[in-house]
Amino acid sequence: MSHSFGELTRLSTDLHREGFAFDSLPDGPPEGERWSTWDGAQHGPKPRPDWVVTELGAVDLDLGVLKTGKEADVHVVHRWVPGRPDRDVLMAAKRFRSGDHRLFHRDAGYLEGRRVRKSRESRAMARRTDYGKQLISAQWAFAEFEALGQLWALDLPVPYPVQMDGTELLMEFIGGEEGAAPRLAQTRPEPELLADLFEQLRETMTTLALHGWTHGDLSAYNVLLDDERLVLIDWPQIVDVIGNPSGQDFLQRDCRTMCAWFSSRGLAVDGDELFSDLMAVAVSRW
Repeated sequence: MSHSFGELTRLSTDLHREGFAFDSLPDGPPEGERWSTWDGAQHGPKPRPDWVVTELGAVDLDLGVLKTGKEADVHVVHRWVPGRPDRDVLMAAKRFRSGDHRLFHRDAGYLEGRRVRKSRESRAMARRTDYGKQLISAQWAFAEFEALGQLWALDLPVPYPVQMDGTELLMEFIGGEEGAAPRLAQTRPEPELLADLFEQLRETMTTLALHGWTHGDLSAYNVLLDDERLVLIDWPQIVDVIGNPSGQDFLQRDCRTMCAWFSSRGLAVDGDELFSDLMAVAVSRW
């Protein structure tokens, strides 16, 4: 069951009014289900958006699953400061699966070109031992957090990364009063908007290429349409186009996949032409 932004907020308010104060748990919060995890977590880049709640007296409440995926589940988390209606926000909480539950069949290609400091860790990751899988899971979480911070700093259309605590990544909730923004795949934009959305995509991918990156798993299912603005999500596998031996292949696949979707909606665009343009940009930085 899905809920709108307003419904989720009202549900959270009702829940913490109806019994989330536990006299038997003197160290627990007076409302919500846990104290804010801001303290002790890694934080997103500055300057932070005004809506980020950093007060140590804030509390969190999990409102349920927003999206289920192979590598992680995304929940909606309500964070607020009791008694401060102006300090209240919904966030998306991406929780990466453990090494025992995640699928690793795609990891090898994405991890090429990345480095870890210790040779023991490198061997464990290469052999997919239990320890190695745990390392990979943590690396994927950190990779997405770090990527979002860098991309946000470049003013690219990505969710702001609020914090990372273990393998939980809290980030900006993309949507409005009516609920979460839909995936691009679920939409049918009018021709004029469709052309504008493709130019937004081209501009974003060009900036990425200028810095030597591509998304690595780009499709209409991990692009959100927030009103008339594209927002790209799911960045743990971000690829170094030059440093990764398969980088050009990933970039070409991203281009072909996205252009195929736009073509299916009636906009005549060519994936290989876009790939050539972006490769020229990527190579020019060297």
